[in-house]
Amino acid sequence: MRERGRTRRLLGLGARTGGTLLRSRLGGEADWRALGEALFEGLSELKGPAMKLAQIMAQWDDLLPPDLADELARLQRQAEPMPWESIRSTLVEQYGELDVHFREIEPRPFASASMGQVHRAVTQDGETLVLKVQYPGLAEVLESDLAQLRRIMRLGRWLKVSQTRLDALFEELAASLRSELDYHAEALALTRYRQRYAHLEGLLFPEPLVELSGPRVLAMRYVVGTPLRELEVMDDAVRQRVAATLADWLTEELFTYGELHADPHAGNFAVDAEGRLVIYDLGAVIAVPQAHLKATMQLLDATLAADPMAMDDALRRLGGRQGHGAPLALYRESAEAVAPLFEPGPQDFSDVRVHRRLRDLTPKVWAAMDRLQPPADVLLLSRTLNGHYWNLVRLGARLDMHARTRPLLAWARR
Repeated sequence: MRERGRTRRLLGLGARTGGTLLRSRLGGEADWRALGEALFEGLSELKGPAMKLAQIMAQWDDLLPPDLADELARLQRQAEPMPWESIRSTLVEQYGELDVHFREIEPRPFASASMGQVHRAVTQDGETLVLKVQYPGLAEVLESDLAQLRRIMRLGRWLKVSQTRLDALFEELAASLRSELDYHAEALALTRYRQRYAHLEGLLFPEPLVELSGPRVLAMRYVVGTPLRELEVMDDAVRQRVAATLADWLTEELFTYGELHADPHAGNFAVDAEGRLVIYDLGAVIAVPQAHLKATMQLLDATLAADPMAMDDALRRLGGRQGHGAPLALYRESAEAVAPLFEPGPQDFSDVRVHRRLRDLTPKVWAAMDRLQPPADVLLLSRTLNGHYWNLVRLGARLDMHARTRPLLAWARR
């Protein structure tokens, strides 16, 4: 699609979204399902930054209306693929004559994402690989798409998010998307993570083949897995092992290495035949400074102590709350909602009572953004952890978060 056509399509989707938000805000009837269907169809075709933002929004299960969230979640697993001839041109640019390297490449992808799609291939030696191929022309239209996305994100002001904060969040998203264009960097991240977490027997990262990879094509050994969203019917013991592995890995990633997998949508996770958690995509890995970690744990410590003034102090250490008027009542309500997950003993992440309280709390948090004022990197960290939380919910995890967090809270108090 030409750039002008992309711009018109993006602005049209933005206008439709704005109209639905306005009807809802004025007390009218909003057809969230129809909006979701329109966004799914349009963003499936356009790909790129707007689709990425919609996937991120879909991770916030407690933010969007359920009908809209359901439709946007389809972008994680059912997005329309790019035509094969367009993808083939990228592969030819990378490899030259494809027959020199591959016996077969499946024209139909088995996964389509915002920045690229994945095709199975068989080498001339008979080994099955997957090729993650960046959409043709994406680098050329990225900046134009981002400019239109900045306009669309201004709708966030209706949620009382300040323009300064929206701009900062946009820059964080833009930097992440630009980095995701470099598949060579992702190959290096996969190599690093495979070495770093080799001791976690329940965790698996596909092996990248650097000699067959380039800036726009990432070749990996094929790892068969059951998608995380389909694990609800899997044996409970397997789901509990996977949930524990996910929690162990995230803890080590954050507190030992100061990094975090920042694209936690369910399509990036699966479980192989041996019950190992497979993580397919490392295109988005963010650094988390130790000062942020410590302040985050201090915020949790204050929350579990139901101490609103200490919660406010911790938020200030995170770079938020620059103005006056601490929302103490919101802090107290937040503490009441979060505390059940951290009581001694295994806590059931599928407990609908906890979800209901968190869902009821979310719009109140967004309404108080003009006073909370978290910086963009804290919003990104919060969004990412929230996405991983909902993955634990999908697994029906039962984890003793009290025992898991005690040593981390003790570290934060030092």
